[in-house]
Amino acid sequence: MVKLNVNPTRMELTRLKKQLTTASRGHKLLKDKQDELMRRFILLVKKNNIMRAEVEDELQQAMKNFSIADALLNDKYIEELLAVPKERVSLDVIEKDVMSVKVPIMNFQHESELSDGPLEYGFLNSNDDLDQSIQKFTEVLPKLLELTEIEKTCQLMAKEIEKTRRRVNALEYMTIPQLEETIYFIKMKLEENERAEVTRMIKVKNMGTT
Repeated sequence: MVKLNVNPTRMELTRLKKQLTTASRGHKLLKDKQDELMRRFILLVKKNNIMRAEVEDELQQAMKNFSIADALLNDKYIEELLAVPKERVSLDVIEKDVMSVKVPIMNFQHESELSDGPLEYGFLNSNDDLDQSIQKFTEVLPKLLELTEIEKTCQLMAKEIEKTRRRVNALEYMTIPQLEETIYFIKMKLEENERAEVTRMIKVKNMGTT
């Protein structure tokens, strides 16, 4: 490790000691932050995997019903059935601070409970498979939105973890060792100067007594 290019003075030694204390404290805080981010990230990833499996399963079931309906109904009829949904759906996205990470909070709003009233469409020329497909797609929508929120949060937290890890490593393997080595060098240099000064004074005293 290359030491800092500084003058070996007591004033510089005091300054570097304070800088080392600050760097060590910052390293501990960043390490604690990294550990807590990792803990929350792992919990979110586990939740994400469970929810993703559920959503994919429900979407596959909905698509299965839709495929059957598509095979039995004319494409033109299906387009007409789904052309003008009556349910109004809106999405508000706000930010929440999680350990200096701005994560999205997605609020899904609709005029009626999705489970009670799915996105409405005309029932003329419809069939049971299409009705079930629409119902399943509607019911999975809130879960899909929550899954999107979780996955985006995981991405943002992963970036913050990597950024924090780089800062921790920079302090641990470069800044702190460099400060420690420089402080050691200055101490050795000051002690060497003190010994040289003592030797000089002894020589001067001896010269005065001869």
